[in-house]
Amino acid sequence: MNLKLALILILSSLAVIFVAQNIAPVEITFLFWNASMSSALLIFFTLMAGFVLGWSLHSYIVYRKSRDEYEYLS
Repeated sequence: MNLKLALILILSSLAVIFVAQNIAPVEITFLFWNASMSSALLIFFTLMAGFVLGWSLHSYIVYRKSRDEYEYLS
C-alpha cells in the first residue's frame, strides 16, 4: 500500500511541475477554428481524447469478437 501511495505522490508531483512549466499559451488552428490555450491543457486534452478513442475501439473489438464467437457456436 505504501508503494502505491508513493508512486501516486511522485506522479502527481511530476504532473504539477509539468503544468507549472507549460503555462505559455499556444495558438491552435484547425480548418476555420482558432483557439488559444496553455500547452499543458492542449497535451492533457489530446491525451484524454486518445484514452477515450482507445477505450472505445477496444470495447468495440471485444464486442465484435464475442458476437462472432456466439454466432459461430450457434
